[in-house]
Amino acid sequence: MATVEVKAARKSFGATEVLHGVDIDIADGAFCVLVGPSGCGKSTLLRMIAGLEHVTGGEIRIGGKVVNDVPPKERDIAMVFQNYALYPHMTVRENLAFSLKLRGADRATIAERVKTAADILGLSQLLERFPRQLSGGQRQRVAMGRAIVRNPQVFLFDEPLSNLDAKLRVQMRTEIKALHQRLKTTSIYVTHDQIEAMTMADMIVVMHDGRVEQIGAPLELYDRPANLFVAGFIGSPAMNFISGQQKNGAVIAADGTALPLPGAVARQDGRSVIYGVRPEHLVLAGPSEGVPATVDVVEPTGADTQVFTTMAGQAVAAVFTERHEFKPGDRIALRPRLEAVHVFDAASGQRI
Repeated sequence: MATVEVKAARKSFGATEVLHGVDIDIADGAFCVLVGPSGCGKSTLLRMIAGLEHVTGGEIRIGGKVVNDVPPKERDIAMVFQNYALYPHMTVRENLAFSLKLRGADRATIAERVKTAADILGLSQLLERFPRQLSGGQRQRVAMGRAIVRNPQVFLFDEPLSNLDAKLRVQMRTEIKALHQRLKTTSIYVTHDQIEAMTMADMIVVMHDGRVEQIGAPLELYDRPANLFVAGFIGSPAMNFISGQQKNGAVIAADGTALPLPGAVARQDGRSVIYGVRPEHLVLAGPSEGVPATVDVVEPTGADTQVFTTMAGQAVAAVFTERHEFKPGDRIALRPRLEAVHVFDAASGQRI
């Protein structure tokens, strides 16, 4: 196991700079998830850590050693790819053993490590099958097993669940998290799925346009997003945003609706702000206690009901765990839970 440190890392492809001075410190044994929309630079950064992309500027350190110019095979890392990258003409056993054979390991060591990995991942009954005889989840387990047998300092995962169906993704992310808890090897995992990030990570790095927007524990990012981008990206359904101006201890929306402010927010009348509240933090209230809203669409999911409304002249979603018989056109009142309200500066996007 080892720490991974990224110091002022930059990456350019010709005249186009795609990473702009990224700084990340990953503790020994941590499970770090790099998350962000497509094109934000997360996979490029992972490939730089792996040695598959040249570092334009800054430093990458693994176990305290600068590895900018160290070949991938000498970095003591193991990578799991999105497309499995299995050898189709080899059995599961041969796929698991291949990297060890290349390194000249003796037969006893290979047999022991293959057996250990197969036992951990439930592959013992599949060792003589070929990849074409396996399901998508089984192939991904083989890809992870091939990484495990190497016993690396760091695991790198590049969107490993993207090719799986929804049910299998849920199962596999649980298995990957359980695997990390068992092996305690430093792991870096790339995904664009914020649910994967929230459920799997010890530490999340939110990236956008080649920059780090915020680093923290999952619930820290959920409860205290640093800016509008993080607030809108983390959480499903996404946080509601309502534009307005501060006045007399409230936010006044464009249509004149007054939205209550938490007491901790400094009063600055006339300041343009964005009022943020998550759908699950809107409570159904009496007409005199909440903000008027008109129901537009109702989506029952079974576990809860998502209600999409027009409130303060803007689209606002609410989520209720209780059963309600709402219909489009209904007039209701919603009360934000003040302890969970976020206020962002409209100009900078930073949380106030």
